[in-house]
Order: sequence, then structure tokens, then C-alpha cells
Amino acid sequence: MKIAVLGATGQTGQYLVSQALQQGHTVTAIVRNPGKLTVQHENLKVVEADIFSADSLKTHYNGHDVIMSCLGFPTSFFSPVTGYTLSMKATISAMREARVNRIITMTAWYTEPNSGQQSPFLIRWLLLPMIRSVLNNMLEMEQFLQETEDINWTVVRPPGLRNQPASAQEFLTHEGYYVPNSSDHPVNTAVGRGDVARFMISLLSSNAWVKKGVSMTTKE
Repeated sequence: MKIAVLGATGQTGQYLVSQALQQGHTVTAIVRNPGKLTVQHENLKVVEADIFSADSLKTHYNGHDVIMSCLGFPTSFFSPVTGYTLSMKATISAMREARVNRIITMTAWYTEPNSGQQSPFLIRWLLLPMIRSVLNNMLEMEQFLQETEDINWTVVRPPGLRNQPASAQEFLTHEGYYVPNSSDHPVNTAVGRGDVARFMISLLSSNAWVKKGVSMTTKE
């Protein structure tokens, strides 16, 4: 497949690019700073673009089968986070012009404000309030996609991210805002970035989660 990757220079994005190339896909990495991408490959093209501009993106989307986004934006205590919604609106507009209708993007567990009720004490009372501005904008982006009828989207929601390569562990999935165990508590609290990339790439050959949000992690 021909894949355009947003957020390719981030930690998860670099795993995604490497794994996609290893599996024989052709990748266009759309970046702000090409020097940050350490991967080199004959099937990799690195281009600069403004992720908030549909005009800037559409040229690079032409001829691609799917857009994959690992974009992340930092939390803010003094102003709302807007990067997720603004970049997604630009991407969807560019996809329409380039006639690409498949996107796989990532957010996180607990984007819905009440979904963290069963999470561990420190996550519920310390971490989630600290990153709520990010989670709120992720949720707005998810809601925007839910209203986008002409695009086949999938939102992948991982828990906390560890900077670890892909494992061979079985995936656990749930159509909700976290992956519960039998007593409705989260099964774990973190997953390797390499496994998030592995899961996202696995969706290229599956229609199981089209037009859905899926929480994922790995079996421990």
C-alpha cells in the first residue's frame, strides 16, 4: 500500500514508518523537520508540509491509499489544546481533494471525561487532570470524525506509552475508552509504542474497526 504518515518524526511515528517499510509498503513521511527522521529506505519519501493547511497537505496525499497519523500535541494549562482538531480538519479536507478515503489515527484511553472512574488512584486524580486539556481536544477530534460520513476512519486509543519496540504479544481490544478486565477495571496502564504501531498497521488488512474508536493494549 501507499501510506502517508503524519507525526512520522515522533517516537510512535518512527516505529510506524519502520514497520510499514519492513512489511513492503511505500511510505511518504509528512514532517515539519526532515532532519528528525532517522529512518532511510528506498521506499521512503520525506516531505515537508504544514499539517494545519489542506492546501499544503493535498499534494502529498495524491495517489495514496491511506493516511496514518501519530500526531501528538503537548498539554497546556493556560489555553485550550487545539492541534488535534485543527490538523484533522485540514487532513480530511485534503483527503477529499486528493480522493483518499481511509485514515487511521491515534488518541488515548480516557478521552471521554467520565471513563477514568475505574482507573488507578494516581492516574485518576493526578495524571488525568494534568492532561485533560489534551484528552478534551482528542475527544473533539473523535467527535468530528464521527460526523464525517464520507471517510473511512479508525481511532486507535492506547493507554500510557512506553518507548519500547514491537513485541509478539496478543492484542486486547475494546470498543470504548479503555480495555476492561472482568471486573471492569483497566487491564493495565501502559503499552509499547512499537506495539501501537504494529496494531495500527494490522488495520490496513482489516475492516473490523472502520468508523469506530478502539481501545487497545497487549496481553501481559
